Parts: sequence; structure tokens; C-alpha cells
Amino acid sequence: MTSHKTISRTAPSTVVANSIATSQLTVSTHGIGFVDITAEVAAFLAEAGAREGAVTVFIRHTSASLTIQENADPAVLDDLVTALRRAAPENAGWTHVTEGPDDMPAHVKTMLTSTSLQVPVQHGRLLLGIWQAIYLIEHRSKPHRREVVLQFIGAA
Repeated sequence: MTSHKTISRTAPSTVVANSIATSQLTVSTHGIGFVDITAEVAAFLAEAGAREGAVTVFIRHTSASLTIQENADPAVLDDLVTALRRAAPENAGWTHVTEGPDDMPAHVKTMLTSTSLQVPVQHGRLLLGIWQAIYLIEHRSKPHRREVVLQFIGAA
């Protein structure tokens, strides 16, 4: 059986990339969980005068990570924390325990998620879906100060 598909596409939007803007965001976390940084990324784009291009979001750590996820139902984030705990539990017999029992699982969780994201920008706005947000995921139990690099490349 062959399924018919309907696909449409807008006309290409072409600009000359004449701008690179970079900033560093410091995020204080409260332990394991998600921190929505979408508004901070959007504010950076506005301050940079970004019109069209792409923004890269990069976290400078190996025990915290980034993701784009649903922002409508907080239960989604709770379930994702549960899924990550199941994927890399503290009691899995890790050999790297120098920094505590939550450190090696945090490295595994970072490996399973992302340390950088790229989001298209058009008309100065992030082209995220209606229910999407950019999150920093803290994988360690205790609060940390996390550094996130924001870089826009495109037309300003």
C-alpha cells in the first residue's frame, strides 16, 4: 500500500550574512531539572539587532546540557527527568565517582542530550514551534552556575 503525502514549501528567503554577535549567559540552577532560557535568547537577538540567520546556543559544561522541548505541560519536563534518571541511574556501578555519585550519570545524560543547539531566526524572532522552548538541563543534584554562549550569525 502506498500512502500519498502532501508537502508544501515556502519560497527561499535569501540574505547576506553581515553580522556575528556573541554573548555569554550565566544561569544559576537549583539542582536537577529544566531552566527555560528562551526569553534570554530572544532578548539577546533583539539587542543584537538580529533579522535573519541562525542563533547557536552552546553550554560550556559536561554535566549540564541543552534541549528544545514542550513548554505547555510541566509534567513533560518531570517525565523527562524520570527518563534521564532511568537511562543513567546513580547506582549503576560507575568507576568515576571522584566528584560524587551524581557526576558520572550527569556526564551520560549530557551525552544523550545536547551541548549545542541551532535555531533559525527570521524577522528577528526564533522560529520555534508554538509549544517549544529552549531549556538548560541541570543534571547535578546541587545548584550550579552554568555558562551558556549565544552566537547569532546572519543579517542584522
